Amino acid sequence: MQNTIYQKLWSQKIILSVIFLLLLLAPFFLSDFRLNLLGKFLAFAILAIGLDLLWGYTGVLSLGHGIFFGLGAYCMAMYLKLEANAGGLPDFMAWSGMSELPLIWLPFQYPIIAIALGIIIPAVVAFFLGYLTFRNRISGVYFTILSQALVLVVVTLFVGSQNLTGGTSGLTNFETLFGFSVNAASTQTAIYLITVLVLGVVFISCRKLVKGRFGRVLEGIRDGENRMRFLGYNPSSYKTFIYTLSAAIAGIAGMLFVLQVGIISPTMIGIIPSIEMVLWVALGGRGTIIGPVIGAVFVNAAKTGFSESYPEYWTYFLGLLFVLVVVFLPKGLTGLLDKWKDRRKKQDARDSVEVEKSYS
Repeated sequence: MQNTIYQKLWSQKIILSVIFLLLLLAPFFLSDFRLNLLGKFLAFAILAIGLDLLWGYTGVLSLGHGIFFGLGAYCMAMYLKLEANAGGLPDFMAWSGMSELPLIWLPFQYPIIAIALGIIIPAVVAFFLGYLTFRNRISGVYFTILSQALVLVVVTLFVGSQNLTGGTSGLTNFETLFGFSVNAASTQTAIYLITVLVLGVVFISCRKLVKGRFGRVLEGIRDGENRMRFLGYNPSSYKTFIYTLSAAIAGIAGMLFVLQVGIISPTMIGIIPSIEMVLWVALGGRGTIIGPVIGAVFVNAAKTGFSESYPEYWTYFLGLLFVLVVVFLPKGLTGLLDKWKDRRKKQDARDSVEVEKSYS
């Protein structure tokens, strides 16, 4: 029995290592355009892992993760915008009649501070929201609606603050990153490799987190919160921590996204993108860590492929894909592998029975 478990773990590690190696070697066999697309998909995969911790393992469905993704993205975009203007006033501020840089923009002149704030700000917002809601035992559909309302509030705030955020146009026209041209092929390759490494670190860290006792507590909260409270655990503390961690991971994903796409606007962090993020986790297979990665890459690759081949009908293809997976694969794409394993076990059991009968 132990040998079988060890073999299973080693086979998983080998498969994941091969996939990670292929991702690292992607710059050698993909064009610059395709590499940039893959890097964007991997940034989405990082966000999906964090969302899976919250929804897949803890049972808290958030339809507002686009906000945390956007906060991280705007933090990085603000630094890039200031560097493009050599620390001077961004163009949209000049058009709004401003004469000096607002106080809120001053820390983003420094890259290290901007990166740190891209993680800290989403985490702090999530901590306060989670603390206030989970402490008052607001959960289920009520929390989901609240998270969606937060998206509306923040997007409206970003659109209305034309002089601070660029309004509906957002932030774009970035030129350099640490002195290197953002649009240069070498810079984009480096950003892609950093995205792969960050994905690997986030994946391994979250996998270790949920494989231990902490992960079993999260699953217990998901399956029976009152029972866990009766056993002496404080579900609100665990949910607040996971919500904060998930938001921080979303902020990291947002920063990597901006570096590869070169733009961030309120439309990219609204309700529809937030719902799509949940669909990545659902289609890939929630509560698996690897499932959301597969879902994020697969869905966005299908979205790109359909839109390129069938620009008039790609939304119908994508909708049909969602329906088929939800109806026939309720456990997501990773459920296919589980079904195959179950069939293999049953077949092995039948074979062993037949062998025993033949000897008897």
